[in-house]
Amino acid sequence: MSFKSFLYKMLKYSNDVNAVKKGKVGKRVGRRVAGKATGKAMKKLFK
Repeated sequence: MSFKSFLYKMLKYSNDVNAVKKGKVGKRVGRRVAGKATGKAMKKLFK
């Protein structure tokens, strides 16, 4: 694992913890799901 990918993973987990503390987990999960769906749709379009 490169340093950059390690750093991104650590930041992702840090932001997850932050969302739990602020009570905005649902919003974060929704955005993550929407982002993954959009990415898959774009992949199919530009195959």
